[in-house]
Amino acid sequence: MPDNTPKSNRLRGLASATLCLSLLGFGLAPLAHSDEWNKKTIITTNEPVEIPGKVLPPGTYVFKLLDSPSNRNIVQILDKDEKEVYATILAVPDYRLEPADKTLLQFEERPSNTPPAIKAWFYPGEQYGYQFVYPHQRAVQLAKQNNHNVLSMKDDVAKNMKTKSTSANSSDIQGLQKTEVNGVNPSGEPVVIEAVVAVKPAK
Repeated sequence: MPDNTPKSNRLRGLASATLCLSLLGFGLAPLAHSDEWNKKTIITTNEPVEIPGKVLPPGTYVFKLLDSPSNRNIVQILDKDEKEVYATILAVPDYRLEPADKTLLQFEERPSNTPPAIKAWFYPGEQYGYQFVYPHQRAVQLAKQNNHNVLSMKDDVAKNMKTKSTSANSSDIQGLQKTEVNGVNPSGEPVVIEAVVAVKPAK
């Protein structure tokens, strides 16, 4: 994560930049093989970070996929003991040509002295990651700040991200899975999802 070093300050000065960081400012705990089905990842951050719907204070968190039959992905962020769900986030598959060998968190650039917003999460060794969907109003703000497209959903569905349920059958999670997802451009106009996330190139 960005810190107060000269290098970080230079990065923050690039208004349209996207930060792709794996270990800078984060501690990533080793993952057991048995966790690969839900992509469980333990992340420790020493600075606040923004996720859809809230800002996480410094601390240790567990990122993992909810077991869901939906063709979309639900990412849940929990406390380190996995007893409390802090956020339930809708995500869309995002493709990388070269998989990272370590967990990769991709950030939206933010103004100085404000928490960076997580754009996407990639599990080690995989080409497909999970790009987070932001409530429409916040997505428009991020798109304008960074001068690129951002995934967006209706603001009235944002309340569903506060659910504490870990069941794919809960009404809140069903609401997230069924909601319409688009992108917004820097002008605040809607764009198709393919204009936001990367897809696997045709052979």
